[in-house]
Amino acid sequence: MVSPEIEFAVDDLETPALTKAQLADLLFEQIGLNKRESKDMVDAFFDLVSESLVRGEDVKISGFGNFQIRTKAPRPGRNPRTGEAIPIRARRVVTFHASHKLKEQIQGESS
Repeated sequence: MVSPEIEFAVDDLETPALTKAQLADLLFEQIGLNKRESKDMVDAFFDLVSESLVRGEDVKISGFGNFQIRTKAPRPGRNPRTGEAIPIRARRVVTFHASHKLKEQIQGESS
């Protein structure tokens, strides 16, 4: 089955950010899933992405971008209020790199 194009404009959104609830509403309105199925599908998608990242696996979404786990080394830091030196522990962070396709779409929108 070919998925229909989901179209929406950022101007249509009540907030400047696209929320999980809004994604579920779009699935309900444009694909025809019921509201519970829509919410469950969005939650399942984000749970899958989160679980993969927690396991240290990269997440690649074709035409959108890559989420990667990066380990940052410990380093010296300082408290900006007091100037006191404090150690910053090693930690894992998530980085996102947009695909070329997404970058081209963004550049096309701003031209």
